[in-house]
Amino acid sequence: MEVYQTFIRRLILNYLIGSFIVVVGASGIISFSSLSSLSFSNHELWLLSGILFISMMIMVSVDILVFIRDLKPVSGLFKQGAGDWERFREIYKHIHRLPVLSVKRIAGPHFASLSIPTVLLMLWSIHLDILSLPAYYIVFALGGTALIALMHALIEFYLTSWACRPVIEEAYKMSLREYGRRISLDGQVMVPIRRKFQLSAFLIGIFPVLLYSIVVQFELGGWNYSDNTYWQWAGVILLIGLAFSYAGSWFLTREMERPIQHLFEVMAKVKAGDLHTRARDLFSDEFSRLVSGFNHMLEGIKVQNSRNDQLIESYFATLAAALDARDPYTAGHSQRVAEYAMHIGMLAKLPEQTMDELRRSALLHDIGKIGTRDSVLLKEGVLTDEEFNQIKQHPMQGEMILKRIEPMDAMAPILPGVRSHHERYDGLGYPDGLQGEGIPLFGRIIAVADAFDAMTSNRPYRKGMDTDTAIDILDRGRGTQWDPYFAGLFVKDYRQKKDLS
Repeated sequence: MEVYQTFIRRLILNYLIGSFIVVVGASGIISFSSLSSLSFSNHELWLLSGILFISMMIMVSVDILVFIRDLKPVSGLFKQGAGDWERFREIYKHIHRLPVLSVKRIAGPHFASLSIPTVLLMLWSIHLDILSLPAYYIVFALGGTALIALMHALIEFYLTSWACRPVIEEAYKMSLREYGRRISLDGQVMVPIRRKFQLSAFLIGIFPVLLYSIVVQFELGGWNYSDNTYWQWAGVILLIGLAFSYAGSWFLTREMERPIQHLFEVMAKVKAGDLHTRARDLFSDEFSRLVSGFNHMLEGIKVQNSRNDQLIESYFATLAAALDARDPYTAGHSQRVAEYAMHIGMLAKLPEQTMDELRRSALLHDIGKIGTRDSVLLKEGVLTDEEFNQIKQHPMQGEMILKRIEPMDAMAPILPGVRSHHERYDGLGYPDGLQGEGIPLFGRIIAVADAFDAMTSNRPYRKGMDTDTAIDILDRGRGTQWDPYFAGLFVKDYRQKKDLS
């Protein structure tokens, strides 16, 4: 409701500003010039004032009635709700039509309710011989009023268009909240850009010329062309005309810049990887089609990206399963390590994207063992020094295998965890002898998860130890074998859950 109230205040303020600047400013010049060039008695001045007052009251009354009629659907939406979906769609389209309706109101009822009573009352007064005014003055005044009304309509169109955008956004949110669907124009064009450009450029171009021509017909207060005051007033009128033209061109430029800027902002988000964003359907011209097409394209990209993610996940899971299948005693090891690593990452409150990369790295942390001979990998007894050195090569072999997978930039985030998951915090690990926080983040986390699963899993040559013992070993190894922070999180969480159970 607050959005609607702000919207109404903006429309009223826009109308008052447009009326004051255009109607009072331009028509004031014409009125001053005409009154200065003609000699009216006090009686005639009072009569003219009365005619203008009556016409203004008629204009205001008609304006209010048409304004209320145009806003009635929008008012009903925010006060009583839209009802069914089709009714809601019609109101949504009506909101997009409001800028055009404001033009029709000013160029139609507004102009007619001011000019027709004024002309009729003045002609009637001339006919009764109570007003001495040449009839052709009325024709020029009518032309000037029409010109001013058109310029007012142009400015009102753009101001109303901008005022409608928060209401359109609120209606979009309402469609999701109350109907569970996205409301959209689906590319429907309410005001073609071509017509908008043609009419705007036409008015911007002719306004200074016609305003000057009309005022010249009133002889600029009766001054001669040789009079310096004439040239001063001519300069003022041209400046006013040019100011209106500049305002019109600024509004037109701004109208074109906003949708382009909005699409650039959305494309930047998509480029950064945010595929959940959408271009807002705020526009009623051909940009509506562009926005609709862009959003449809984005939905297609999301579907394709989802399929690609599924393929990648299947690929990682297949590699991990192929590795685990080589040794029935370690089956499921890669999956369990990934789960433990994810749990540690959750306790550390890592970002979502980092968590996803951590899981993939943990799934493939032992992929290099594919290159280890079965006689070594599946040996049930104690490994010789040579055999153990072969096992120690698997982090580097895993990194080399994954580096061959394209695209390389997609695999790059998971490589450090694969290479460094056997590094020790005290620097006595392998393959690089890294120490402390010099060990990559994923390597430090996976080292804790890998050790815990290795200690608690059964092997041909030994039975897995109980979890309490494994947790105690992790606790004692904090700061020497394992990162004290991540090992501490895992140990603390385990013991808290045990105390509660």
